[in-house]
Amino acid sequence: MIEFRCVSKTYRKVRALDDVSFTVGAGSVTGFLGPNGAGKSTALRILAGLSRPDSGSATVLGRPYRELGCPGRWVGTLLDAGALHPGRTGREVLTLGAMLLGLPKTRVDEVLELVGLTAKEGGRAVGGYSLGMRQRLGVGHALLGRPRVLVLDEPVNGLDPQGIQWMRGLLRALADSGCAVLLSSHLLHEVEQVADHVVLIGRGRVLAQGTLAEVGGDMGLEQAFLRLTADTARSAA
Repeated sequence: MIEFRCVSKTYRKVRALDDVSFTVGAGSVTGFLGPNGAGKSTALRILAGLSRPDSGSATVLGRPYRELGCPGRWVGTLLDAGALHPGRTGREVLTLGAMLLGLPKTRVDEVLELVGLTAKEGGRAVGGYSLGMRQRLGVGHALLGRPRVLVLDEPVNGLDPQGIQWMRGLLRALADSGCAVLLSSHLLHEVEQVADHVVLIGRGRVLAQGTLAEVGGDMGLEQAFLRLTADTARSAA
């Protein structure tokens, strides 16, 4: 459902992505893992049509994001929960999103309940939300259109242990229902709890990809990742 094919991107002589290729299939959670500056955010921005690659292609359901009719009905994205309008209430944010997608107002109440925000919390201005509440609202906004593909960047940031447990269950349930989930994070332990497949990226290049067992092997995912990133750093020195 998601396909990156030989995607490269350079910013002012810095190679942010270097020939990146991987796929995310239906009914699975794929962890997109790498340290800060590895190229994860650049890849997601290209996938969401916010930036153009220098070469290669990134498609969703076989088409570029910009070419999807009413893309929110097909793809749910959360790239920055902090970008939600601070002056609007949570309910207003969701209501506006529902209107743009042609959804009934009843969907707003369904989503508030789904992400664990009460009616009182939904009536508060987003500027007064904790980071965890903004994350829940951002996930809810991404799920408004009941998308077949979900793209999330660091969705557990700011969540308490109960919220993290809730997020794991939600992502697993979505994948089990047939959704393709791309989960970008630098938290290897959290991704291990929910992902079926992982893509490890460092310095803009895919270092390894496959199932958790295939990538981690006998040493485990964290040690495999540390070794791969160290090797990449040495080769670039």
